[in-house]
Amino acid sequence: MSLDFELSIEFFPPQTAEGMDKLRAARDKLAVLNPTFFSVTYGAGGSTQERTFEAVFDTQTAGIAGGYEAAPHLSCVGSSRDSIRAILQRYQERGIRRIVALRGDLPSGTGDPGELRYANELVAFIRAETGDHFHIEVAAYPEWHPQARSPREDLLAFKRKVDAGADSAITQYFFNADAYEHFTDECQALGITTPIVPGIMPIASFSKLARFSDACGAEIPRWMRKKFEGFGDDTDSVKAFGLDVVTELCERLLKAGAPGLHFYSMNQAELTAEIVRRLRA
Repeated sequence: MSLDFELSIEFFPPQTAEGMDKLRAARDKLAVLNPTFFSVTYGAGGSTQERTFEAVFDTQTAGIAGGYEAAPHLSCVGSSRDSIRAILQRYQERGIRRIVALRGDLPSGTGDPGELRYANELVAFIRAETGDHFHIEVAAYPEWHPQARSPREDLLAFKRKVDAGADSAITQYFFNADAYEHFTDECQALGITTPIVPGIMPIASFSKLARFSDACGAEIPRWMRKKFEGFGDDTDSVKAFGLDVVTELCERLLKAGAPGLHFYSMNQAELTAEIVRRLRA
């Protein structure tokens, strides 16, 4: 059964010219999948700001058909209203029409939270400054934000972002489809009708996935963890099993009514392209 769905793909801004060349190569391979947009992340406290600009504008002007839609991430913690206003103006002048608005994390050793402390305040500020110019994406956490005091408080924090003017949401990645379905049910019960797109993480290395997941609060189900651990250093088996698991997850999410899929590509094309190919085959 072939599945038709809206697709978006995320990159992080490379630190070197070689890394930028690799990003371009991955982006060009993934562009044939016709994603709605490519997003580009933004470091803690805006620490990758200039590299984010470079990757966003390069994406916007790349390609034979006059470029791709680029959606820069913009975080507010540690920033002033004036600095955020200047960034918004720069994006407006370049014709950027979509932004992923996030609270973000402070750089290590920095104690100043800035003038806007929460993502809902950033969303409201973007709306006040630019009206409806930008389609605003925000983050959602089906397994709850690791810093949330309770699941209920995290859900209400998400509602504040929606009420402030968010157009749609992208979730933290997860491997438990029930968590997503439960989260969207709870959102509907609160009257939230904003599209919530699942974030999908292809699996190339289990050790890297485990470290990243522990840091960001994404749960790896025990059965998956044990299976991956059983492969040891057999990277081919890890990739093959990861492709099967993530493809099955995507199939279930789409059949349950997910409005699309957002892939965390890690600046690699192979796994994302293969999962999308399987879903559309």
